[in-house]
Amino acid sequence: MPELTSVRLRAPYLILIGNITDPTDAKTGQGIVQWRPELVAGQLRFPECKIGIGVPDLTIADASQAGVKSLIIGVAPVGGSVPDNWWPYIEEAAAAGLDIVCGLHLKLADYPRVVAAARKSGARLIDVRNPPTELPVGTGVNRSGRRVLMVGTDCAVGKKYSALALHHAMKDTGMDSTFRATGQTGIMIAGEGLPIDSVVADFISGAAEMISPDNDANHWDVIEGQGSLFHPGYSGVSLGLLHGSQPDAFVVCHDATRTAIAGWEHIAVPSIADCINQHVLAGQLTNPGIRCVGISVNSSKLPASERTAYLGRLADETSVPAIDPLIDGCTAIVDEIQRRYPME
Repeated sequence: MPELTSVRLRAPYLILIGNITDPTDAKTGQGIVQWRPELVAGQLRFPECKIGIGVPDLTIADASQAGVKSLIIGVAPVGGSVPDNWWPYIEEAAAAGLDIVCGLHLKLADYPRVVAAARKSGARLIDVRNPPTELPVGTGVNRSGRRVLMVGTDCAVGKKYSALALHHAMKDTGMDSTFRATGQTGIMIAGEGLPIDSVVADFISGAAEMISPDNDANHWDVIEGQGSLFHPGYSGVSLGLLHGSQPDAFVVCHDATRTAIAGWEHIAVPSIADCINQHVLAGQLTNPGIRCVGISVNSSKLPASERTAYLGRLADETSVPAIDPLIDGCTAIVDEIQRRYPME
């Protein structure tokens, strides 16, 4: 298996949020600050911006003097574009030697002034959504170490959050684990990874094998999921990631109140039981021992009075813990993993 050649980011970061007016547009920057605050030196926002992500304001000159290595475009606006008045700041950062890191649907190489500034200073222009070239086809050959994959009954049900919460809970109990990022925000949080949803279909499983290579017998890779096997548009990436990850265990991520695939209202969300069964059936191709170890539920839209009973029913029906990681944490799933997979 070739060595992982995906992007590796240089910290500390300066997070660019510019002049956004909607806090949800800053979710990329907010996610980095939440999960990896030690990587973030500050935020770059314009004077008129009233939204912040809880870190100090820095100019590019301040950041350069403080040893900042990368400017992260920390927004994900509708349409995925960068406003024209942001580019002079990005060019200034590149001229100061800061790597420019972008996870949007654009190519930094298409902006000649930024390219010229980076070439002169030696800064890197990093489009996180660009996968490495010459990816291998999946082999299906067993790898050492353990893996747990987040899967979903639909897209946008908390797979990244669940993976990060589970990874931190495992580390808190002394387990040896690594968060493996497969999407742009996850890569920025982890500092490395591979944008699996941007990989040509033939190479998705091979890319997934690269993301979680051979490791020590008791090491766990906690793998960020993508898409859903039950999504008519994005099931392909989910199946390739499942086969290439060869997970020993998986966690089903679910929105408690969603009844139809978001944006595809004519297709019903599967039952938790069907989701578990389909992932076991498909995953057995590359890991015959695959099993579900927990249900991670976004219960934010459930009345508080119904949450405990709802999670209890799921746990009874599936014989695995059902939790809301934002409220309950992931200790119960960690306990299930340790029970099912004792250290060798």
